[in-house]
Amino acid sequence: MKKRVFLALALAAALAGCASGVKLDDVPVEDKQGTAITTPTPGPGATPGAGAESRVAPVDATRGATDIAGPSGVGRIVYFDYDSNVIKPEFQNVIEAHARFLKANGGRHVVIEGHTDERGGREYNLALGQRRSEAVRRALELLGVKDSQVEAVSFGKEKPAVPGSDETAFARNRRAEIAYR
Repeated sequence: MKKRVFLALALAAALAGCASGVKLDDVPVEDKQGTAITTPTPGPGATPGAGAESRVAPVDATRGATDIAGPSGVGRIVYFDYDSNVIKPEFQNVIEAHARFLKANGGRHVVIEGHTDERGGREYNLALGQRRSEAVRRALELLGVKDSQVEAVSFGKEKPAVPGSDETAFARNRRAEIAYR
């Protein structure tokens, strides 16, 4: 008996807590008199809508199209030696160009994707890919890019750029890709 009384009181308290003093049926009415937009009516024989000026601005498709994928004319891949995460000197210009672009465009973000060739275990390659992406991220940071603009991830050997098990394919798969998001 006490359980039922307690349950009834708890249910009544819960329903009372959900009650609101706002009357949902009393919707305030506002008179919002605005200026009507009129378009000139075409004369007889005219095409409907002709003569009416559009208030829609045209889209400029060329604006910003060159920087969607980052700086134009600059590579996005940094290649590494076997079992290494040291950035080679020949890729320093690539990193510097992306650093200049990112500093000039503070709202842009980039993901550095680290990759490896197929040799080695899965865990080892994920760690090596992460070290490669972190090396590029640190290089960008040293050149003045904000840390919040750069993310470093690893795909290990899961996304090869080139299929194959020869040295040429291995060399193309040992990389860090700079991807703008």
